[in-house]
Amino acid sequence: MFQVLSGIWALLIGIVLIMLGNGLHFTLIGLRGGIEGFSSSELAIVTSGYFIGFLSGARLTPRLIRRVGHVRVFAALGSFMSAGLIAFPLLTEPWAWTLLRILVGFCMSGIYVTAESWLNDAATNETRGKVLSAYMIAQTLGIIGAQGLLAMGDAQTAGLFIVASILVSISFAPILLSASAAPVTEVSRPMPLRDLFKGSPLGTVGIFLLGAAYATQSGMGAVFGTQIGLSAPQVALFVAMLFAGALLLQYPVGWLSDRMDRRKLIFGAALLGAASCLVGWLTGGGLWLLMAAAFFAGGVTTPLYALFLAYTNDYLSTEDMPAASGGLVLTFGVGAILGPLAAGWAMQQFDPFAFWLVLGGIFGAIALYALYRMTRRPTVPVSETESYLGVLPSTSAVAVESAGAWASEQAEAKDESEA
Repeated sequence: MFQVLSGIWALLIGIVLIMLGNGLHFTLIGLRGGIEGFSSSELAIVTSGYFIGFLSGARLTPRLIRRVGHVRVFAALGSFMSAGLIAFPLLTEPWAWTLLRILVGFCMSGIYVTAESWLNDAATNETRGKVLSAYMIAQTLGIIGAQGLLAMGDAQTAGLFIVASILVSISFAPILLSASAAPVTEVSRPMPLRDLFKGSPLGTVGIFLLGAAYATQSGMGAVFGTQIGLSAPQVALFVAMLFAGALLLQYPVGWLSDRMDRRKLIFGAALLGAASCLVGWLTGGGLWLLMAAAFFAGGVTTPLYALFLAYTNDYLSTEDMPAASGGLVLTFGVGAILGPLAAGWAMQQFDPFAFWLVLGGIFGAIALYALYRMTRRPTVPVSETESYLGVLPSTSAVAVESAGAWASEQAEAKDESEA
């Protein structure tokens, strides 16, 4: 593992710094929006703006890279993102923040595509799984670390926005100085939704619902914490627990994934998420029960994303996997746009604890649909399933396709060894 990290450590440091800046701004939006008097519905629209930009960036960035190259695209998107972050406190209006969030989402998506292309190019067939795992850990640690920075500043001033901008700006130095010759960036055309659903109904519906859950957690979690009266350090801890759970539960879920019917595991993980949301709703603001609910609700979200990818690949040929990965990323993005809107509307109409009801309802829907699909299709033998590899919902189609290629390679190697 140390040998693998020696070749990509600078890229990983850059990723950690980017995630520190991006994770800081994500939570800061909820805190500062509450201070400025934005309603839940307005902050939901601001949150969805990020995912609108992210989807657009995922489609357009590969074209820009082919036209002007990795380095220019990376530098340009980094400059625009840094400028966007520092502009938030200059014009504190919901419409302005929505436009800025679209810009930041677009830039962040393009940065992912570019950085993941370099990481993928630096990996070999033997090291690809370890490289992707290190990348996912670096991303998650950056998001968690950002919450610690939030607790050290004052959301009422422009200081934390400036810190986020600085972190993003300096993150490009280790990446650009260490990157090798620009790799070829090829992202497959997404599989049409009809074909994707025909191949894997549970994977398609599940990942759409999961997109709504992930965006609700990451975008509206800070809004919920602010509205129930948590202090800034407590809001930061609440958001950190959402991602800490994902970091710690990824391995046990992945271990089980390669040893049992994945539909049962999807059902169990979604049921745990729904039960955690029920606890969060019933706490009435009790701090430590609230943190435990966040740990498990957030903890099952990222593993479920990787589970849906692996489960979908179980029913596809190797040739169809890249296109299916693109289709799943697109489907997830659409869900991510709609989820915060539903949560924001519910929190506006009822009370902030409707955050848990919406989130729990999404997990419950996933569990029920998984249970239904168990009655419609026979189980794929464990020996014939693709390998599981943890992939974060925030990654681009480049990392998802790379993970799919790695899983396919592992399955082929396993077949050859058995033969």
